[in-house]
Amino acid sequence: MKETNTNLIHEATGAAAVSPSGTSDDPVRAVPERKVFVKTYGCQMNVYDSQRMTDSLAQQGYVTTQTPEDADLVLLNTCHIREKASEKLYSALGRLRKMKDERAADGRDMLIGVAGCVAQAEGEEIIRRAPSVDLVIGPQTYHRLPQALTRVGRGEKVVETEYAIEDKFEHLPAPGKEQVRSRGVTAFLTVQEGCDKFCTFCVVPYTRGSEVSRPVSQIVAEAERLAAAGVRELTLLGQNVNAWHGQGAGGREWGLGELLFRLAEIPGIARLRYTTSHPRDMDDALIAAHRDLDQLMPYLHLPVQAGSDRILKAMNRRHTGADYLRLVERIRAARPDIALSGDFIVGFPGETEEDFQATMQLVRDVTYAQAYSFKYSPRPGTPGADLPDHVEEAVKDDRLQRLQALLTEQQHAFQRGMVGQSMDVLLEKPGRLPGQMVGRSPWLLPVIVGENPGEIGDIITVRIISTGTNSLVAEAVAAKRQADGAPQALDGASPGKVLSGFPSGLA
Repeated sequence: MKETNTNLIHEATGAAAVSPSGTSDDPVRAVPERKVFVKTYGCQMNVYDSQRMTDSLAQQGYVTTQTPEDADLVLLNTCHIREKASEKLYSALGRLRKMKDERAADGRDMLIGVAGCVAQAEGEEIIRRAPSVDLVIGPQTYHRLPQALTRVGRGEKVVETEYAIEDKFEHLPAPGKEQVRSRGVTAFLTVQEGCDKFCTFCVVPYTRGSEVSRPVSQIVAEAERLAAAGVRELTLLGQNVNAWHGQGAGGREWGLGELLFRLAEIPGIARLRYTTSHPRDMDDALIAAHRDLDQLMPYLHLPVQAGSDRILKAMNRRHTGADYLRLVERIRAARPDIALSGDFIVGFPGETEEDFQATMQLVRDVTYAQAYSFKYSPRPGTPGADLPDHVEEAVKDDRLQRLQALLTEQQHAFQRGMVGQSMDVLLEKPGRLPGQMVGRSPWLLPVIVGENPGEIGDIITVRIISTGTNSLVAEAVAAKRQADGAPQALDGASPGKVLSGFPSGLA
């Protein structure tokens, strides 16, 4: 992510290029080419949703563009977790309104749509406050986007925020191989949506609805299509991904651990990850998967939010700090080299300095490879917004700085512990300099490798020689091609020993 770990979420701009459907030489099926610009705010699930929307729009003759100025349709896929998310949306819509007016003066149309969690939360209010918006569509109705645009073309202002009865995933078109290939060798795959936890600070249950798990057959079919197009690493997504309990063959319910083993059987899938997890949903089978499944990477995002039991209770987290520490101990016993990341909120209503120090102590006890932290800000409609004893901004600022200093110290120690170690890296894209490639370590860190180490999609063994601010620098030791077989040594070198145990400095 480009942003620092002071933020809970990140922002991605644009969308992966797609090829339009129905633009062949067949005069009956030909569809006029139009351009869509998608700006995606927030979590990985929004990135996945944006890709699925562009897949759907491709069948309507839309191709993506990286600039809104020449787009026939601009879609803002919003996130409600960000502070002042609504205000930022209306500011962006104000800029787009001017652009739309300029286009109209030249005799050209521009449609503006708002999607995502802010769309779900605000609905009709968005069109009332920003009349230039033509379409508001919530996360559960993306499969209705083409029909909604048809209605917009008839002059309607469309708001689609009702929770759909039908399964949207069954109605969203699958991307073609070229579309998948254009997005790279890693992919997101949503397996679960919604949340039943109702943490008092969180809007997700109100914008994404209750927990819903996709069936095994649907997930496996999508994963097989991705693998057939060259995807080597899958990240399973869900608001509470480890709460996934999908229907398998014969109607039997599976858990996430069993699903991961099934996905690992798909040819071509070399790596598996999942996010975001809730501590209460880490069951024995999932912990065992971390122990027994080679394809499951040793990196786990496990938010705790606070270390004070009093604050955790006020947040409705339904676990204590001691519960979390015992869980971490069990996970590390199963997979000693696992790296943890987490989420933290400081300044929740009623938080005292003693409460904050409990959070600091929990961080010291756990040691994180990476973490995201931010100041509490009330979200309209959540119970936390109505709690008494809100903490002053200056106090929140001070606590956030102290927490981030500790988290940054731990992150740097983790990265320093990698120097001199050998590990497998999946090459994802070219680097900035000639001959460089950039990949990901098993612990999710970007790794920069020079001297033409291989092709995109290769898994190579490297030795870490130095660290950057948020990345590692490595030299290739051995190449491991996509085909099965033993690694091939480079320049007569022997394959390096893969890292075992927790990196030095964080034991």
